[in-house]
Amino acid sequence: MRLCSARNLSAAHIHRQICEVYGATVMCEGKERKWVRDFQAGRDNVHDDSRSGRPSVITDDMVSSVKVKILENRSFTISTLSNDFPEVSRSVLYKIVSEKLNFKKLCSRWVPKLLTKDHKNKRFECSLNFLTLYNEEDDAILSRIVTGDETRVSHVTPESKHQSMEWKHTHSPVRVKAKQTLSQNKIMASVFWDRYDVLLVDFMQRGKPP
Repeated sequence: MRLCSARNLSAAHIHRQICEVYGATVMCEGKERKWVRDFQAGRDNVHDDSRSGRPSVITDDMVSSVKVKILENRSFTISTLSNDFPEVSRSVLYKIVSEKLNFKKLCSRWVPKLLTKDHKNKRFECSLNFLTLYNEEDDAILSRIVTGDETRVSHVTPESKHQSMEWKHTHSPVRVKAKQTLSQNKIMASVFWDRYDVLLVDFMQRGKPP
């Protein structure tokens, strides 16, 4: 269009040429006339003029206030946060939390046991002693290590759904089974093993002291 305008072709002639190449729905003739007038008036680019757009409603003071509320209670929800900022929409609050402050809601990480400072010191001391022995005796020390653990197991463990699967044809009858639950009665099992094999599996009898 800019080239045709530089050749002093009329807007109607330019419109016919564009429609022949790109089809009749590419641009209406009115817009083409506007572009031709702009080029004739001295415009030398085909990009839209920059516009200021809608001003952002998020201010630095608002972001700071939201951050203070988040640090007071990290278990907040957008609904509870909106009670402290009734003049701000929930969508804006979510944008502040997730984009401006880069907060993400994460679950607590599950660990088997919370260790105290004394527990950590003892584990550090044991690990240091083991490294010292390993430096002195090399792999021979591994044969002298016996590990033990204990757990409570049910008297009866029902067959799982995966264990009950069988290879059959699609037209074969399906085996049915009653729903079972784990036995309420449990027993303590102690297991000891070394680097080669299981050394001992002991089941504590009911009423017998450990």
